Amino acid sequence: MKENFLLYGANGYTGRLILERALNEGLRPLVGGRNAGTIHALAKEHGLEVRVFEVSDEAAAAKALTDIPAVLNAAGPFHRTALTMVHACLQTHTHYLDVTGEIGVFESLAEVDDAARQAHVMLLPGVGFDVVPTDCLAAHLKSRLPDATELVLAFKGLGGVSRGTATTAIETMLSEGAVRRDGRIERVPAAWKTRSVDFGDGLESAVTIPWGDVSTAYHSTGIGNVEVYMGLPAAMIWQMQVARYFGWMLRLPLLQESIKALISAGAPGPNARTRAATRAVIWGQARNRTGKRATARLHTPNGYALTAMTALRAAQNAVGGEIKPGFQTPSRAFGEDFILQFDGVRREDIDG
Repeated sequence: MKENFLLYGANGYTGRLILERALNEGLRPLVGGRNAGTIHALAKEHGLEVRVFEVSDEAAAAKALTDIPAVLNAAGPFHRTALTMVHACLQTHTHYLDVTGEIGVFESLAEVDDAARQAHVMLLPGVGFDVVPTDCLAAHLKSRLPDATELVLAFKGLGGVSRGTATTAIETMLSEGAVRRDGRIERVPAAWKTRSVDFGDGLESAVTIPWGDVSTAYHSTGIGNVEVYMGLPAAMIWQMQVARYFGWMLRLPLLQESIKALISAGAPGPNARTRAATRAVIWGQARNRTGKRATARLHTPNGYALTAMTALRAAQNAVGGEIKPGFQTPSRAFGEDFILQFDGVRREDIDG
């Protein structure tokens, strides 16, 4: 097992994309999850080894990870799965990676940094679209403007969302927003601010969202003021602003369960044709106290397609010993140019 990793949540939408890419590259990860029937069927189909356990059971997780050098957790929402899995990893000296984009998860894992360093374990959440491209762009802008005090990131072109992403949004994202001010995360209303962003075809409307970089960009760059925007049509932004007054309703258990039932009845996520046909653009700008700016854009494949690429590469790096103990972000672990290793990715610097 010393040269392999466990893909937990391999039966989910994102997990299956990662597994498909791994198999195409001749890799044979162990597959894990809590649904024994589904996981065993998936393993039998591809002739893979299985680890079935409920991630909320720390003892069971530790037993399953005993001989595993790295685990890639694709089972969200991650505020339910990450921390217990991490505690198990600290016991078994297993490197932990996941594809979360949840601010609370990043911050919780950052608090375990000392314990992870003592155990010589790397904790690397966010090895998917959120937050690899945005984090690497943030680090690049910091290198261009070392004395930056403000960072703004924006992206567009997700090409649809998976059931897991939609469920996470319902539970944690839609009822409020978040920004970082003077080094501290501040909760703000949903769709709090708007601005115009040039993603490459002229100015477009964008609105603040509680994206993971509100946490990770600070850890990667030390920049204390961070805002993240998503490019959306003006009409949709207006709907989000109106909906903020009903955000409290999204926290009602009965309404949440009803919405989740509708999500479960829908498609698992964007199909192969949609993933192939859509691309994402990330825009970023750093500014220092004198007003000097550094601006750049990053062009990438569809977010889910990119997640399969980056998550798999990060897991391979961890198994291969390319690790830094403790809590890490993608750019801290592998450098600001990590994102440029992948097909279809292009970065362009723009005058401030």
